[in-house]
Amino acid sequence: MTEPLHTLSAEGVAVWLDDISRDRLRSGNLHKLVTDRSLVGVTSNPTIFDKALKESDAYDDQLRDLATRRVSVDEAVRSITGYDIRWAADVLRPTYESTGGTDGRVSLEVDPRLARETERTVAEARGLWWLVDRPNVFIKIPATAEGLPAITRALAEGIDVNVTLIFSLDRYRGVMDAFMAGLEQARANGRDISRIRSVASFFVSRVDAEVDKRLDGIGTDEAAALKGRAAIANARLAYEAFEQAFATDRWKALADAGASPQRPLWASTGVKDPAYDDTRYVDRLVAPGTVNTMPEDTLEAVADHAEITGDTVRGGYEQARADLAAVAALGIDYDDVTAVLEDEGVDKFAKSWDGLLGRVSERLEAHS
Repeated sequence: MTEPLHTLSAEGVAVWLDDISRDRLRSGNLHKLVTDRSLVGVTSNPTIFDKALKESDAYDDQLRDLATRRVSVDEAVRSITGYDIRWAADVLRPTYESTGGTDGRVSLEVDPRLARETERTVAEARGLWWLVDRPNVFIKIPATAEGLPAITRALAEGIDVNVTLIFSLDRYRGVMDAFMAGLEQARANGRDISRIRSVASFFVSRVDAEVDKRLDGIGTDEAAALKGRAAIANARLAYEAFEQAFATDRWKALADAGASPQRPLWASTGVKDPAYDDTRYVDRLVAPGTVNTMPEDTLEAVADHAEITGDTVRGGYEQARADLAAVAALGIDYDDVTAVLEDEGVDKFAKSWDGLLGRVSERLEAHS
């Protein structure tokens, strides 16, 4: 059952889980995934926390205390999510230690309603870093135009960052530039940059969902033949951009000072179209020095029947370019696709955050 996950890890892909809940923590399930499923990291988002609260009474004792203290809904959400993130970070602390700080990481997102506000995002990142108070946490900051300077400033202050909601190659290049700028500022301020870590979350399946919808609208056989190819092509070219950025003299100067590269992280790896094989965004994106964060269903599918056959990224750059060019030749605008996906991603997470606030408010009221 676990051989494909072991093989994936041996190929240099860190296996992370895109889920967290207090039930998972309390039952020991997270620890079991670490020991039995090669798991070395966890990511979270507002949708995941909302689902956890909806489906469990494990939060009742804390909600009762928060209601008794009459805290605000915002403070209650931070207390609840911070509690789970700290617990998960403690479960993964041995992994963090054994990998020299590279893995054993748990990610917590800034309030997504702040995605277009640089100053408030920086302040939120500082607050969450202080709140969780664990060396193996990542603070998730979205890769909006306003998020890029926030990423630089957080890293410059020694805050480890998971950059989220990356869809386009140009924005990804901007993310890597923001990362290096943050390390340069940290070094100039006398910080030990060997201790700073970051990942860049490049979203995958949502690209296919949007492009496939537009291909269906065209309705030709040629369009149908291109379905399911854009997302993997986009991700493979992102890895090529990663290789290029981290082969520069600029990066060499930082590496010589002890810096670790910002690893590409494949996010949104659960398939959206049931017609597609359920491990496609894992076994077709195998490359060294990457992270793949999976929903549990995808993790179990990989463990059960994925075929991991070595590097499936670096030999595919020319085909990837050809696939995206073919999509563009049909009149599908890449820049428009990625802009739509970024806007939708920000909106979806903001709505999820509002939903989380509403659910916590209801639960507080029930306990007051």
